[in-house]
Amino acid sequence: MLKRIRNRLEKADNIERSSYLWNMINAMLSAGESPVMTLVLTRSQGVYDAGVFSIAYAVAALMLYVGQYGFRKFQSSDIREKYSFAEYYGIRIITCVVMMLAALGYCLYGTVCLGYDFQKFIVILLVNALKCVQAFTDVVHGRMQQMGRLDVATKSSSFRYLMEMISFSATYLVTRNLVSAILMCVIVSVVVAGFTSMNVATDFCALRPEFNMRRMWMMMEEGFPLFLSLFLNMYLSNAPKYAIDAYLTEEIQAMYNIIFMPAFVVQLVVHFIFNPILTSYAEIWAKGEIQRFKKAIRKQMVLVLGLTVLGLAVAATIGIPVLSWIFRMNLAGHRKELIIVMLGGGMLAYSVFFNTVITIVRMHRTLIYSYGAAALAAFTLSGVFVRNYGMLGATVLYTTIMTILTIILGMILFIRIRKESRRIV
Repeated sequence: MLKRIRNRLEKADNIERSSYLWNMINAMLSAGESPVMTLVLTRSQGVYDAGVFSIAYAVAALMLYVGQYGFRKFQSSDIREKYSFAEYYGIRIITCVVMMLAALGYCLYGTVCLGYDFQKFIVILLVNALKCVQAFTDVVHGRMQQMGRLDVATKSSSFRYLMEMISFSATYLVTRNLVSAILMCVIVSVVVAGFTSMNVATDFCALRPEFNMRRMWMMMEEGFPLFLSLFLNMYLSNAPKYAIDAYLTEEIQAMYNIIFMPAFVVQLVVHFIFNPILTSYAEIWAKGEIQRFKKAIRKQMVLVLGLTVLGLAVAATIGIPVLSWIFRMNLAGHRKELIIVMLGGGMLAYSVFFNTVITIVRMHRTLIYSYGAAALAAFTLSGVFVRNYGMLGATVLYTTIMTILTIILGMILFIRIRKESRRIV
């Protein structure tokens, strides 16, 4: 049976076309997981549970970057294999353990300082366990992409996302218990990952980790700027949620989470368009084809701009009525907040794109300063904005921080490409 599953996942008439298609499906399922689960909660009159789930997912999304340590993009673009898969695999085991310890630490902090009850403690810990499965399988998916089989990786993770959503939804609708739903979701995720990602990985690599302390330290040191930038980027994206968790109610948290969801649409499209050509961008840069590289970047920037404008138009017209109907929650009076957060979503898409390109040109050490400055601003302003202006303050805070970050990253990339152009000439 395991062999039949591997053959099914690896079958493709056209690998490039299959990679684009399945990467798109995977990105949609990944981005849709939180909205679907929230939808099930709100339409089942579980608005309070939706608020608890929202902050749990925000914390888990942050901790996910501890588990991944920012190595996916680095690993996928490591076309000369500076580090072996065994080394990537070994370090991923360690980072996943650290991820769960960090999640436990956050839960204890929430209990002592923010007054979390036992249910909220367990929910946050379980959602982190769910994301830990994603972090662990990500290392073998990176190997598949590195070997030109992104389609196999995305098929595996797509099926896992789908089964997670089905198991969560079915369990909650039957039990009306958030802890039971997430626990079942984690169990199903582990089982599906074993039959798909870890099963098919044996055709691409030997699942034997290597723990060479000197090499691991080199990897940790080289990957730290990228990890920190991605970690801080997720913190910036969710800073309003953390502030709402500290100052406002679970119901407002659920409402903000729904308003915030459409902002990820633009970023989602960027991911499924750009991720399949990540390796090819690295090859263009390695060959010194700067004009071709700049043309490719401009093309992506225009695409993001167009998608952002489209998103703003939808938000200003039918956004609120549609969201209110879908999630069975009265969002009337929050059109302004939706427009503001959609603009922030466009800025987020640009920042993620610039981050990726900066990684390809190996200027990722500069990312620490960019994200550090934006994170300092977020930490300083979060309480003031959210405590004084509620959800409107949260959306303004988000968009302001993302705009600042995008400007800084764009300047770094522009300077790097300009410098390389002069060097080649």
